[in-house]
Amino acid sequence: MSDTQNALSKAHRNNIFRYRRLLETPLTDVERSYIQSRISEEQSALRSALGRTSVQSEDNAR
Repeated sequence: MSDTQNALSKAHRNNIFRYRRLLETPLTDVERSYIQSRISEEQSALRSALGRTSVQSEDNAR
């Protein structure tokens, strides 16, 4: 994996982590829905960056 791929993967993982922490705070339904969609988008981008179809186990490990 190249340095660029590593950096992109790390950025997506950090974003997923940050969004999951936000879900632990008081949010409106609209805000919660938006953050959940962002998590899905970040997971999809991470899968693309890693060339895999599932990143669930890695996400749960963080």
